[in-house]
Amino acid sequence: MLRIVFMGSDAIALPALNWLVTEARGLAEVVAVFTQPDRAVGRGQKIQPNEIKLWAEARQLPVLQPAKVGAEERGQLASFAPDLTLVMAYGHLLKQEMIDTPRLGTLNLHTSILPKYRGASPIQTAITCGEKETGVTLMRMVLKLDAGPVADVERVPIGPLDTAATVEAKLAQACVPLLSRALPAIGAGAQTFTPQNEVDATFCRRLDKNDGVLDFDAPAPVLAARVNGLMPWPACTVWINGQTVKLGLADSLNADATAARGEVLASDAAGLLVGTALGTLRLRLLQRPGGRMLPASDFVRGFPVAAGTRLVSQPMPPLVGREPFPRLKNSKTL
Repeated sequence: MLRIVFMGSDAIALPALNWLVTEARGLAEVVAVFTQPDRAVGRGQKIQPNEIKLWAEARQLPVLQPAKVGAEERGQLASFAPDLTLVMAYGHLLKQEMIDTPRLGTLNLHTSILPKYRGASPIQTAITCGEKETGVTLMRMVLKLDAGPVADVERVPIGPLDTAATVEAKLAQACVPLLSRALPAIGAGAQTFTPQNEVDATFCRRLDKNDGVLDFDAPAPVLAARVNGLMPWPACTVWINGQTVKLGLADSLNADATAARGEVLASDAAGLLVGTALGTLRLRLLQRPGGRMLPASDFVRGFPVAAGTRLVSQPMPPLVGREPFPRLKNSKTL
């Protein structure tokens, strides 16, 4: 049986953890959990544990919450005599000594089809880039960012009305069949690992609160993908009637149509229609300050938006590149 130490801080890992302690009995045992320290959350900034800590405590598993990972933490890891460390959305960089401590090394669950979208926001970036599918990659961890050899990939589709939140839910569930295939082979020493093709590598960065802008000189499908990919955080916004309106969902229409860029054309039963460089952007869910996210038909009843209203364009910062991005202030990962 594989003794596994899990390192992670985000609820995306819960389906995998639940599978490990229920369906994988006899194959694997989670013996300890490393996760981020408790943080201030919400408007009240109350200190709260994350969902991974709550999950581990409910099962009476040892929980370690180091502010940083160094020699002391390596000793703590070694004390559990792990065969394998499994990492997903942990939030700490691991040194080589930490990576090499388990008998079988350290594996990482990364939410993209590597080598595409290495880095901090692969879910959001895949959607904003118009990908039709993404996936979870199980790879061996190395010091270079998300560059380790790949054991296996579980793919999931991205639909036209998927947001970062809905795709994240799909990816969370996709970890289960991925691990169910790979762990038996890893335990038997039969799993092969394939090096990534560095030529195809792309990188995404941590999201910044200023990323949620729209440039109506872009085609409608590009804008819809950005709205959906950045939902729920940082979320795209537009300035309407003197107020900042948050956008929750969008799609595109009339692929060959031309209209005044950023001009509200009308509203239909499904959304607020806005002209772009190519095609019409349909804003399906909107939220005014202090209000709830509403379907466009309900939103405009309480917040009328006249045809001809012009939405201001702003340059959209790039989210993907061929080299790793420097870390930005006010940034975060879903």
